[in-house]
Amino acid sequence: MRRKNRRPASPLPQRLGVDPVHLRLPLEGDWPTVREHLVERLPAVAAARVDAALRAGEIVGEQGPVAPDEPFRPGAHLWFYRDLPAEVPVPFELVVLHRDEHLVVVDKPHFLATTPRGRHVIETALSRLRHALDLPALSPAHRIDRLTAGLAMFVVRPEERGAYQTLFRDRQVRKEYRAIAPYDPDLALPRTVRSHIVKERGVIAARELDAPPNSESRIELLERRDGLACYGLQPLSGRTHQLRLHMSGLGVPILGDPVYPVVLPEPAPDDFRRPLQLLASTVEFTDPLTGRERRFESRRTLAAWDDPSGWAAGG
Repeated sequence: MRRKNRRPASPLPQRLGVDPVHLRLPLEGDWPTVREHLVERLPAVAAARVDAALRAGEIVGEQGPVAPDEPFRPGAHLWFYRDLPAEVPVPFELVVLHRDEHLVVVDKPHFLATTPRGRHVIETALSRLRHALDLPALSPAHRIDRLTAGLAMFVVRPEERGAYQTLFRDRQVRKEYRAIAPYDPDLALPRTVRSHIVKERGVIAARELDAPPNSESRIELLERRDGLACYGLQPLSGRTHQLRLHMSGLGVPILGDPVYPVVLPEPAPDDFRRPLQLLASTVEFTDPLTGRERRFESRRTLAAWDDPSGWAAGG
């Protein structure tokens, strides 16, 4: 059996925790130069930008910088740094709660994405951690929504990532969340909510269909005061926006939710007021590598509960 050719190690290091782009030239083609191929292959990048990068030695092959007139070589590997979108810094600290040879567990703030996606690249937990901890191979064991605060786990060694991801896939991680939402005296709790959730690519809101359930959430009332309640949420499955959708469906949407029950206009990138009042508060599992029982707890609190008037005023 023929073994797949392994990708060569990148000659370029990460930049601010972000990997350089890797391209492999086609095995067949009649482009006279690498430059001609790149201009055709990268239509979103202006030809002038490709030319400038080649002149500056910013496009690198296995033997070093690629010359502007370098002939096309089938199967050659190239690396370069992409032009990153302008990002507004998320002005909240990413707290490392635990670090060992296998895992990094952090207390993520609201508004910070877990991994690079779309316009969020450098301002993500993964990029920050790779850069700050000098762990270029760090990878996520799972992800939580950008708007949700709390616990996120990252794997130090690439070869161990599958073991931890399998825990989440097979529902062997017990996760608890806290949420602040209106109090409804007529809502009988605790209860388990089950529904069929679908999330279409490019559509911000997930929706529920009349079909066999593929999601399950346990919801209980922890405390109540002044028309608000603190709810304990336990997702027994991992659908996108599951807790937010289930809470909204019960008539008690989580405070600060810009999507459920109604999709609101997107705020300005630097508007960090009134964050979604949802916190990934606890994770428990048996470590697949060491056999140890693990439990991590967030140290964050939810502003609408601690300072409801300040939160309502957008402070």
